Amino acid sequence: MELLRANLSKVRIPEPTNRIYKQECCISFDTPKSEGGLFVDMNTFLAFGKDYVGWNFEKTGNPVYLHIKQTKKLISEDRPLKKPTLLAIGVDGGFDNQEPEYDETYSIVMLPDYTTFPFPSVALPEKVRLAVDAILIAEGAERKEQIASWTADKKQISEHALTLKQIDNGVIIPPSGWKCSKCDKTENLWLNLTDGMILCGRKLWDGSGGNNHAIEHYNETHYPLAVKLGTITSDLEGADVFSYPEDESVTDPHLAEHLAFFGIDFSSLQKTEMTTAEKELDQNTNFDWNRIQESGQEVEPLFGPGYTGLTNLGNSCYLAATMQVIFSTHSFCSRYYKNQSLKMAFDIAPADPTVDLNMQLTKLAYGLLSGKYSVPAVQNDDVANAMDLSPSAKQKGIRPRMFKAVIAASHPEFSTMRQQDALEFFLHFIDQVERINAGYPEADPARSFKFGIEERLQCPSGKVAYNKRNDYILSLNIPLEKATNKKELEDFQKLKAQKEAEGQEISSNEIVRPRVPLSACLDSFSHPEEVQGFYSTALKARTTAIKTTGMTTFPDYLVLHMRKFVMEAGWVPKKLDVYIDADDIIDISLMRSKGLQPGEELLPEDAPGSEEESTKVLPNEDIVSQLASMGFNHLHCEKAAIITSNAGVEEAMNWLLSHMDDPDIDAPINKEAKNNDVDPSKVATLVSFGFEEEIARKALKASGGDIEKATDWIFNPSAAASGPSDMDATSSSGPTVDATLPDGDGKYRLIGLVSHMGTSTQCGHYVAHVYKEGRWAIFNDDKVGVSKDPPKDMAYLYFYERIQS
Repeated sequence: MELLRANLSKVRIPEPTNRIYKQECCISFDTPKSEGGLFVDMNTFLAFGKDYVGWNFEKTGNPVYLHIKQTKKLISEDRPLKKPTLLAIGVDGGFDNQEPEYDETYSIVMLPDYTTFPFPSVALPEKVRLAVDAILIAEGAERKEQIASWTADKKQISEHALTLKQIDNGVIIPPSGWKCSKCDKTENLWLNLTDGMILCGRKLWDGSGGNNHAIEHYNETHYPLAVKLGTITSDLEGADVFSYPEDESVTDPHLAEHLAFFGIDFSSLQKTEMTTAEKELDQNTNFDWNRIQESGQEVEPLFGPGYTGLTNLGNSCYLAATMQVIFSTHSFCSRYYKNQSLKMAFDIAPADPTVDLNMQLTKLAYGLLSGKYSVPAVQNDDVANAMDLSPSAKQKGIRPRMFKAVIAASHPEFSTMRQQDALEFFLHFIDQVERINAGYPEADPARSFKFGIEERLQCPSGKVAYNKRNDYILSLNIPLEKATNKKELEDFQKLKAQKEAEGQEISSNEIVRPRVPLSACLDSFSHPEEVQGFYSTALKARTTAIKTTGMTTFPDYLVLHMRKFVMEAGWVPKKLDVYIDADDIIDISLMRSKGLQPGEELLPEDAPGSEEESTKVLPNEDIVSQLASMGFNHLHCEKAAIITSNAGVEEAMNWLLSHMDDPDIDAPINKEAKNNDVDPSKVATLVSFGFEEEIARKALKASGGDIEKATDWIFNPSAAASGPSDMDATSSSGPTVDATLPDGDGKYRLIGLVSHMGTSTQCGHYVAHVYKEGRWAIFNDDKVGVSKDPPKDMAYLYFYERIQS
């Protein structure tokens, strides 16, 4: 005890603002349930597993730790299961996560000799007792970051419900036998609370649902509220009320009065329909997406190194699917697993390793690749189950909470618990990895995805200009006109028209979808296209140029993004219901750009003082105005139109969605013409960092005025100059290949798929399939198994690895 008293200066009583970690090790995925429990540093409040607490003592000299150990309780096997009615976990009405209960014990441990003192004990110094009590009472930092993920957004009271005026037209609604007033639909019916009209709901992207009569009625009348028939019971809180002006489910505090107006006695009604939230929930609990998730098949579970599942943190499947494929690549496996130990990452990490991306990437790599956490889950303390490899065996997986918190810290959307686009996450992740490796480009694993793109522009004069940029993905249009099953599609359309005329619905096994070869999508990328409004310095006028696109380098890993989401009339996003026939081996050698060719003449440089640049494309005002009307920033819209050469609204929108987080997205378009107008306050900021004024000005000019990018430029001007969003117009015959980028032959092998289920990238579910050790494996959150039928024709992102000659 005297030893403990001698080290009281190393013990802190936590303040309410302190982040306290007590649920997971900051270096590994050990928890209080792990064999050695968890050790909480009573000075920094960071937690460490038994194999890592010694490292913290060596680094900080902090000797006093609160040891937390959880041991499973023996509980009854016959706990009844309830169907969830709320998008929540561990709350009344939500998912019963069936987690076993644990006994929790505490002790004070002093390093380096692991001297142990029991807790609670009156013999302990008061400061230690107060510190432990505060740690145990406090909400853990991990828990604070999770709370929002478990409960769905609470429905708001509609302003229209408070002022709703109902029309007394004599309508009385019967308790059953409802039918749409404009068609024969008897399900998915909505009662308009203003005039009592019963109408069917929206038609879904796959043709199911209603016939849009309820929304069409609102567009005609602007009567704001409707309630879904079949969801009204004596518990009015469960009724599904929808506000068309607010475009979301809402709460109507006067629903009882509004229903009574049409003679509805809600106390006698029985629930017959699912609410909108329950339908979403039902999709997630029933796993109806058979092809992608390989439902209905007995999947052989996989365990061991490289087969660790990632537990869903609440709409985090986009992250899980993407990271499983990324950590199957040699570049990321080498950088964060083979060539960097956990101790090495911890030793170079800042005082708080939970906020260090390098540390958390290494932690994630060891969690996924070491095999330590990829073992069958032991249930009810039955050790024999630990060797259970039957199809019913499962693993608990690991929770990437700290990694998600770090990678999302600089992104307002990924820090929420909403579903996200896997493509956007991939690009954001690669950008962050490139930033932390900016000083060591040779060690940057993100480079393995990076490649150069060159655009050749030819005006009617016959003269040419070249634009260069770098990217990480090839975003491909899907040319439906190249479908290989046109005859079957024509027959299906005739059958569909016939059945609709007879009032029948098409069954799912009768649906025929277009099949488009991946090769046709790749061809469309390089296909010549017209660029309107191109200023030719040879003709001294605006004209139409022909643009062809090629690749200056072939990356180690080629990511293909299929543009399955297109805009229909009225700017309604639609998902293309299409199959892509993707080959296991592809050859893109013909997509290599050749640069300036013998006999080609470059467009002349602008004359001094000229207002036009030889390769400058002015933004198409129609494209800009249409994008701006959808809520995008006007400057961003102009950039999107220019960079996509005014190809169209869809192309500009795809670029916008992929580059929203570019550090120079807000930089002026014509920043070269304003390169002398550097913001003095930003110069002063960089000078205050210790940089010389001349260097600060140069860095700000090169980075479009972005301080963070300017700092990167100062430390690594060559890397900053070749950022992913750079576009350089050239009228010289210099080399077309960037020597800093990986390059090789154009033959690739398919190694990974990220597939999406749902009508939008912001909803639904993501699953990964990875080819490793001579077989395909499915990674569906924490479920990992042998894939018998990988959905190669349904992926959203395809990952190809270059075949080394």
